[in-house]
Amino acid sequence: MSETQNIDDVVLEARDIVKTYGGTRALKGVNFAIRKGTVTTLFGENGAGKSTLMKILSGVEQPTSGEIVLDGVPVAFGSTNDARDRGISIIHQELSLAPNLSVRDNIFMGREISGPFGVDYAEETRQARALLDDLELPIDPATLVADLRVGQQQIIEIARALSVNSRILIMDEPTSALAAAEVEVLFGVIRDLLARGVAIVYISHHLEEALEVTDHAVVLRDGVMTARGERGEIDVEWIVRHMVGDGFDLGSPPEGYEFGDVALRVQDLVVVDPENPERSIVSGLSLDVHAGEIVCIYGLMGAGRTELLEAVAGKGPVASGDILLDGRSVLSDSIAERIAAGIGLVPEDRQRDGLVQTFDVGTNLTLASIDRSLRRGVLSRRIEKTRATSLISAVTVKTPGPDLAIGALSGGNQQKVVIGKIIATDPRVMLLDEPSRGIDVGAKGEVFRLLADRARQGLAVVYSTSEVGECLSIAHRIIVMRRGRISAEFGPDATKDMIMAASGEAVAA
Repeated sequence: MSETQNIDDVVLEARDIVKTYGGTRALKGVNFAIRKGTVTTLFGENGAGKSTLMKILSGVEQPTSGEIVLDGVPVAFGSTNDARDRGISIIHQELSLAPNLSVRDNIFMGREISGPFGVDYAEETRQARALLDDLELPIDPATLVADLRVGQQQIIEIARALSVNSRILIMDEPTSALAAAEVEVLFGVIRDLLARGVAIVYISHHLEEALEVTDHAVVLRDGVMTARGERGEIDVEWIVRHMVGDGFDLGSPPEGYEFGDVALRVQDLVVVDPENPERSIVSGLSLDVHAGEIVCIYGLMGAGRTELLEAVAGKGPVASGDILLDGRSVLSDSIAERIAAGIGLVPEDRQRDGLVQTFDVGTNLTLASIDRSLRRGVLSRRIEKTRATSLISAVTVKTPGPDLAIGALSGGNQQKVVIGKIIATDPRVMLLDEPSRGIDVGAKGEVFRLLADRARQGLAVVYSTSEVGECLSIAHRIIVMRRGRISAEFGPDATKDMIMAASGEAVAA
């Protein structure tokens, strides 16, 4: 976003940083520099060490060896408070909000504004509203975070970081749940920060999007810096080549077989806003999906994609219309009954809705089909472990075994666990809401290849996305939603501009 600057503009350096966890070296002598008033973008697959490096720079963790140099002086951060006091803030990849607290309370958590009689809630509300106005999120600061959509929660995370007025701001996947219009607002905020001399570190798996803000790019692979480049030297191909090697793509629609009968039929579906029943989120939508077919649903935030998938899975209420699986209405079925019948949902927020963080990998994989691990009504750990090991192989989860804590896996492998959990139920229809959210390009390719393989075996796949490139990968059919309705339908020969125009998104000239 700004002109290349010289070494004198370096405000923070990581020198020969090594980080070891037990016998694993997550970082292997990394050197990394951040410059004033520029965006340094860090690319790499999940598990490459990006988040580990950022945690060290922001005081979340300490390096095993090496040093951090701030303004030319070696420093040691014992905590995030130490780093924040020196002007360094981080927006973490995974949401870290308290859902039972208000937006205002989350923004000022741990650094409340004091008044003569305790916390000055009026001043906090004023400042929170100003931040939300800057980010173009028109909500009341008193709103509970639990009542917000994932994308709105992501904006609250950003507002919390911006409230600190940092010199260095680390953004770890800040747009993973944002719609295109919200991304543009964030980029406007970034431009304002750069004009004030703030140094920004930007991490994103949305490669084309990241290139819009990049001044300097660094690629991290297996804990080692493998490439560096300046704005005019890099493109998507350069990034992917240094991340995963040559010849990578997200795949193409699987061929060589015929679709089966209609597996899922949605008829005149209406879903209303529970807080405002007069407003329809999904309006009279009808859709057929055949066995073996892969259908992509594209739309901006608020288009109704998530509400449609949740309604089909039984998670959201339906005002009118019908949902049929293999010709039978499941409208009155519970979520558990729909899972048993053959409908499985991979939710948008895997941390909150897809995984149990206190369980290990194996238990998460078998949880939705736990009845298949019973013997005479009692859970058999032997059967459960055997099934988990088989699922780990089937969905290629990179783990030493089923007993590993789920939190020890990378984002891409966690997503494969959620998909494996649904596959374990032997679904007829798999619904996936933003299946690549927060995972790298390599893991994304693995997930899409897995879905294509399952479609060849007769699984009906419906996935929603806000990334046009994902629409043009493995989908046999692309459905564009706009304001709760289907605005267009395309085959795999659609173009990016056609899809974006149908969604109401501005298309660059």
